[in-house]
Amino acid sequence: MSARREATTVGRIAIFAATSGHSGVDRILVNLIEQWAAWGLRVDLLRVRRHGPRLEPVPEGVRCIDLGCSHVNTALPALVRYLKRERPRALLSDKDRVNRIAILARGLARRPSVLAVRLGTTVSVNLASRGLLERWLQRASIRLLYRFADRLIVPSDGVATDLVERFGVERTRIQVAHSPIVSARLERLAQEPIAHPWLASDAPPLILGVGELGARKDFATLIRAFALVRAERPCRLLILGRGRQRERLLALASDLGVAEALDLPGFVANPYPYMRQAAVFALTSRWEGLGIVLVEALACGTPAVSTDCPSGPREILGACCPQALVPVGDHRALARALGETLARPPAPPLLRARARVFAVDASARAYLAALGCEI
Repeated sequence: MSARREATTVGRIAIFAATSGHSGVDRILVNLIEQWAAWGLRVDLLRVRRHGPRLEPVPEGVRCIDLGCSHVNTALPALVRYLKRERPRALLSDKDRVNRIAILARGLARRPSVLAVRLGTTVSVNLASRGLLERWLQRASIRLLYRFADRLIVPSDGVATDLVERFGVERTRIQVAHSPIVSARLERLAQEPIAHPWLASDAPPLILGVGELGARKDFATLIRAFALVRAERPCRLLILGRGRQRERLLALASDLGVAEALDLPGFVANPYPYMRQAAVFALTSRWEGLGIVLVEALACGTPAVSTDCPSGPREILGACCPQALVPVGDHRALARALGETLARPPAPPLLRARARVFAVDASARAYLAALGCEI
C-alpha cells in the first residue's frame, strides 16, 4: 500500500507556530507540511496574524486557519475552540511561547490530541542573553508545563543533553528528530540563475554567510577572520540577511580596510544559488539548535567552516570535516580554517552524502513517529 493511501488513516494533524516568515524554522515547517501533504495527510496550519510560516502555494489537503488574534499571548481562547471543534489527531507546536499556549489549550479543551512541542535551539545558552523575566518564564515552563506534553522534539543530541542536564527533563520524554532540510526543491532552487557580479567565473573566491545580522550569528568574528584571509589571498565576503547590526558590521569592515570586499545585500528568499557558487560557507554562531544553513550548504556541494557552538555543528561536520570546526569567537582560528578550506576544499560528493542524512522524507517520518502518527 502506498504512503499516500496509508496516510488517510492517520487523521488530521495541526501545526501551531508563529514565525518571522523567513527563518530556519519556517523552512523546517514548510518542508514538513509539504511532505506530509504529498503523502496524503490532512494538515491544519494555525496562524497568528502577520506571522509565518507561509505556504506558496498551499498544498492539497492543507488548510491555513487564521486564529483571529494578533499575538501568541492572546491565542489561547481561539486555540481551545479549534481543538474542541476540529479534534485533530495530533498537535505540533514550536518555540517556548507557542508551546506554553499549546499545552494550556490542550488541557483546557480536554481533547485527547497527541501534543508534541519543539525547541529548536540550545536553551541554556540562548537564555543567557535574555532578560530576567524571560529566563524565569522559560525555565518554569520547561520544568513545570512541558511534562504535560506527550513528547518534546529537538533537532540535535546537544539540545537534548542540555535539557536533561540543565532543566531536569527526563530523557525518555525527548525525541531527537533531524530537521527536514534536504529536498528535491532545494536542489532545484540551487540551480536558479543569479546575476551577482561577485559570482562570475573569473571572480575571486567568495566566502558566504547567511543569517540575521544580530549578536547570535556573530558576523563580526567572520569579518575579522575575513580581513586576515584577504591579507593572504584575493577573496570576497558576502553575507545574506538583515538585522540591527548591519551598520556596525559595515563600520567594522571599514575599520579593517575590507569594506570594498564585503557586500550585505539584505534578505534573499533563495540563498541556495549563492551557496552552490560560493567557494566556502561560514557559520559563526554563538549558539544553535542544529545549524540548518550548514546542511543546506553541504547539500549544494559547498565546503563549510563553523564555530563549534552548542549545539549541532559538530554533529553535522564532525563526521565529514572535523577540521572545519573552530572555537566560538576565535577569528584567528576561523581565518586559518577558511584559508585551508579555500586551498584544499573537500570533494562535493562527500559533502552531499553527509547532507542526505537530513533528507526531508526521513525527518518527516521521525516527526510523525513523535506525534504517534506513523504511516
